[in-house]
Amino acid sequence: MTKSVQNYPETLEQIYRNESRRVLATLIRLLGDIDQAEEALHDAFKIALEQWPQQGIPDNPRAWLVSVGRFKAIDKFRRNARFDSIDETPAYLATLISPAHDNSNESLEDDQLRLIFTCCHPSLSPEAQIALTLREICGLSTEEIAHAFLITPKTVAQRIVRAKAKIRDARIPYEVPEREHLPDRLDSALKVIYLVFNESYSTSSGIELMRPDVSAEAIRLGRLLLELMPSEPEVFGLLALMLLQDSRRAARINAQGDLILLDEQDRSLWNRDQISEGVILVKHALGLSGVGAYTLQAAIAAVHAEAPSAGETDWREIVGLYNVLKQIYPSPIVELNRAVAVAMRDGPAIGLELIEALISQGQLADYHFMYAAKADFHRKLGQPNEAIEAYQHALQLAQQAPERRFLQKRLTELQNQ
Repeated sequence: MTKSVQNYPETLEQIYRNESRRVLATLIRLLGDIDQAEEALHDAFKIALEQWPQQGIPDNPRAWLVSVGRFKAIDKFRRNARFDSIDETPAYLATLISPAHDNSNESLEDDQLRLIFTCCHPSLSPEAQIALTLREICGLSTEEIAHAFLITPKTVAQRIVRAKAKIRDARIPYEVPEREHLPDRLDSALKVIYLVFNESYSTSSGIELMRPDVSAEAIRLGRLLLELMPSEPEVFGLLALMLLQDSRRAARINAQGDLILLDEQDRSLWNRDQISEGVILVKHALGLSGVGAYTLQAAIAAVHAEAPSAGETDWREIVGLYNVLKQIYPSPIVELNRAVAVAMRDGPAIGLELIEALISQGQLADYHFMYAAKADFHRKLGQPNEAIEAYQHALQLAQQAPERRFLQKRLTELQNQ
């Protein structure tokens, strides 16, 4: 069964955005090689681009793309095998052609989870794990990954190439680890899923603030992980954190795509279903032993989500949660966020002192949020010259168009006073 559509380019682009990473994950499982799977994915979409406008879009595009990609890979393998003398080639080809490789929807859903654990294998460096996952699972470009981590595209490309070679040469299995090994691999998987969510919830560069489709994908992966590990508090915490943050998505930008700060957002636009689910999850996580950074961040997000208005936010509780977070997960980002919370509780002068201490330590020198916060504190303290200087610094560092427009607007307002 096929269906015709009016706008094929737009529809194909949407299918590519929604399905390409899932199709790739399945092709990696079927072919056992990331590079071959990428070629097969490219071939499948190329054929779809040629056939679907004439024949219509299949009812299950994902399964169609997997099938076409697999058979294109088999064709290439057969052609190459004529010139190879690898004894195991016929056996491998027979396995690849086997009907057992006709996959159920359930196995297709699980393939990305398998790929996450493969990309997070302990034999890969943490940097390689993250780069490979963002590239292969989320489809971010090399340039986008490079910008997100403040490194060069060449460095990212090298990490990805070395990681693929390591997986191939070490024959790292494409599978979810046995249950007894899951905890050792969990931290990396959680970190990667959250990085994927962060990059989609607040993109590091470009003309859009958010990528809802990628955010939804990260949340889906979090749900899959929760099904697999229902007793791990940090899995609950991470899913809660993503749901609570994503609940504010519709209120974060206006009709022109401009950024709206948390205290100015229309809270009626917040997704109450996501908030309810997130609050239940974080409460459950807090009742388990082994609570970590994700659960504490989710608890902070829950305080924001449950406040009837910005003015009724319980900043005392938020600062307390940041104090705990700072103890178990010290980082300059936590210090910065705590400084903002302290400023909301005790006034901008106290927050400014904390930020100046971070700057004097040489922390977050390339982080535009720190200078934006510094500028805001100066603005609230009636110090326009210092605020202008800090906004200009933040503007030089910001790469995302909506954030740049917001900073420029604040800067212009101060310069016109």
